[in-house]
This record gives sequence, structure tokens and C-alpha cells, in this order.
Amino acid sequence: MKIIVDAMGGDNAPLEIIKGALDAHNEYGVDIILVGQEDVIKSVSSENNIDISSMGIVNATEVIATDEDADAVLKKKPDSSMSVGLKMLANGDGDAFVSAGNSGALCVGGTLIAKRIKGIKRPAFAPILPHFGGGCFMLIDAGANLESRPEMIVQYAVMASAYMKNVMKVDNPRVGLINVGTEEHKGMELQRNAYELLKEADINFIGNVEGRDLPYGCCDLAVCDGFTGNIALKTYEGTAKAIMVKVKELFSKSAKNKLAAALVMKDLKSMVKEFDYNEHGGAPIMGTAKPVFKAHGSSKAKTFKNAIRLTKNYVEADVISEITNAVNVK
Repeated sequence: MKIIVDAMGGDNAPLEIIKGALDAHNEYGVDIILVGQEDVIKSVSSENNIDISSMGIVNATEVIATDEDADAVLKKKPDSSMSVGLKMLANGDGDAFVSAGNSGALCVGGTLIAKRIKGIKRPAFAPILPHFGGGCFMLIDAGANLESRPEMIVQYAVMASAYMKNVMKVDNPRVGLINVGTEEHKGMELQRNAYELLKEADINFIGNVEGRDLPYGCCDLAVCDGFTGNIALKTYEGTAKAIMVKVKELFSKSAKNKLAAALVMKDLKSMVKEFDYNEHGGAPIMGTAKPVFKAHGSSKAKTFKNAIRLTKNYVEADVISEITNAVNVK
């Protein structure tokens, strides 16, 4: 399997991206093509004593910053690492593309360069999030489409169900619609109409779910419009980080507390790992005709390596064919 990597995308590029890609190559046996400013990639690798001879490099002269407009991938910077990598994917020069770069640009590029699956109205951003008990759930759409129609929300649920079945190995994944209450009549027109369509879809729809229940595993995938999903995602991640900071402060503020921490260190490490986003690495752009994966913007080597692992699983499970079949595209 050959995975194309945006070496210049993300807050810690290119060093952490190079390290994570090399770790993935060594651990998972995937071939890697690094796309980016070749002189910078080689210089950074040399300075940090990293042997990248086992990975290919394709030169791209430009970099899309995190604060640039999404359409920079198409017009402003056609020779950016993201644009060149997506074009390689579209041309069949690799099996998947992974980037920790600008999320908006990646969604636009994935849609217009790698193209959509026929019949899919809009690709969606679909991160995997942990919940108490060691499990996880998928949130879709987490921000690719701030405005959605009811039929789009149904497609999000169908795509996410295919992913959870084939990649995460969840039998008959439970689909919940994020809403302001669990009663069927709750929400605005979008949620009420989406509810009716979800009931008729060939998925395991369990009804409305509230944000407060997501950390407790109330569903295997939570579906919503991108505006709601992006707020839910950032609130979820921010709360988890805040809890970890407070726990650390609590156990380090006195000798007595440090002793108590030593007694429960194994359990503390288990809890931290349970809510560590680095274990999941990122999320697919669901609905693109070829595999496009968004790694966390702040990815360190471990995070990016795990993003490549999930990408490998995504390709091997042939999720795109599963989605294509699920939306009855001929």
C-alpha cells in the first residue's frame, strides 16, 4: 500500500510528520511518499539524524497556512504540498492521502480534486472520539458543512455506519441524532425532518441524543449538521484537556497528593490513555471518491503514525465501496 503524505501540513511540520510517517512505514509496512519542499524535508531529516531513504519525496514549492482561505488549494497555491498530493491521489499515484494541514482546504481539495463518490451530496468530517469505558464513537459532520439538509444528514449516517462496521468492527452501530432533547418532536425543522428520514434509512437509528450523554457511550456514531458538530467536537476536546490539567494539578500540589498519585498511577495512566486523542490520530473526509484523511493539526509523531494506521485500515476495509453500495449508486 502506498500512502501520500503532506509533509508540510500541521503545526509541527515537517519534523513530526516525517518522524510519524517513518514510524508508520516501519511498523505497518506501508510505502510512504512525502510531498513538500524537498530541500526543507532533507535538511530537517539530516539535522535530526533521520534516515528517510526508505520513503519517496515529491517536491512541492508552496505551503498552505492554517489561516488561509479554503480555496487556496485550488487557485492561490496550486503547487502546495496539499494540492500536489491530492492530484497524485486523483491520478492513481497512491492509495490514500494524509494531511495535518488546513482543514477547510483539505475538504475543498478532497471534494474537487479527489472528487466525491457518485451520489454523495457533500463529504463530511468524521473524527473518532473516546468515551468512558474505553470505547469510542464517531462524530459526523464535525465541520465540513456548516449548513446541512436533512437528506445530507442521512448520508452522513450511512457513510459513518459503513466506517464503524468495516474499520472499527462495530456490529450494527447505533446512530444517534444530536439534539436538544431525546423526544422525537425536539429540535428545529432540520432536526425534525432529519429524524423522520433517519427512521426510514437502512441503519440502526436509536433516536435523538443529547450532548451530555456522548461521553457515556450513548451511541456508536453521533450525526448532526457541521455547525453543531464542530461546536460539539471542540467542546468535547476542550473539556477533556481541562479535566486532565485539573487532575494533574490536584495530584502535584502537595507531598500527600503526590503519594496518593503514586498509589493510583496505573489507573491514572489508563484514564489518560482512554481520553488521549493521539490514539486515534484524526479522521477521514467521508464521501470522497478516494481515501483522504485529516490528521490532527497539532500532530506529533505518535499522532501522525496513528493517523496513517487508521488510513491503512480504511483502505483495506474498502469503505468507499461500502459507502457506494450503501447509497445505491450504480
